[in-house]
Amino acid sequence: MPRHFIKLAYNGIGFHGWQIQDNAITVQGELNKALSLLLSQEIKITGCGRTDTGVNASCFFAHFDADNLIDNLVYKLNSLLPNSIVIETIIDVEPEAHARFDAKARTYQYFFHTKANPFLGEFSTYISSELDIEKMNKACELLLVTTDFTSFSKVHTDTFTNNCKVSLAKISELEAGKFVFEIKADRFLRNMVRAIMGTLIQVGKEKLTIEQFQEVIDSLDRGKAGKSVDGKALFLSNVAYDYL
Repeated sequence: MPRHFIKLAYNGIGFHGWQIQDNAITVQGELNKALSLLLSQEIKITGCGRTDTGVNASCFFAHFDADNLIDNLVYKLNSLLPNSIVIETIIDVEPEAHARFDAKARTYQYFFHTKANPFLGEFSTYISSELDIEKMNKACELLLVTTDFTSFSKVHTDTFTNNCKVSLAKISELEAGKFVFEIKADRFLRNMVRAIMGTLIQVGKEKLTIEQFQEVIDSLDRGKAGKSVDGKALFLSNVAYDYL
């Protein structure tokens, strides 16, 4: 059966994450319903990963199998789906292509601001105190040479390893008082980015030194890291494949 890749974006507010759940509204569930209705066959879509409740995706890929696509499917999907889910394109791929397992790297962005702004609340976290961004970036450099990210993982998950390879981790100032933390890795653990960001904030507030940040990493203890930040300001922003 032909396989198709779908590129989309979604506002995670109002969804209980990507993965389909009983008695909960999810992005995967909405896509399954819309595609099944339009294509007149049961569709089970597979995503490139799982975002948690409230987390957004400005770039997300998924695949599904279907014999025949109808004309103007992208337009019809966007008309049927909630406004918080937007389909960008659908392309044909090889039957063995896999949105999750073929992904070579994923990039997340977390937006935050230290200058009060009434227009940033929905997708950026306000931190009322001043932050030492230079020191936070020095802590980011430690992530590039870290292998085991157990300290930043949600406990009791079903992953076989907590090892990840981070190739990019930095904080950039977009404009005065507005920042983005960007991190790229071959894989991510559940809650990993939000836990890292929460711990970096402790560094920025000078509640943790760079040496103590390293101790948190080395402890392999989630309890030693900072509190996870709110998911509303977190975006899956890119997914890399060899054939896209």
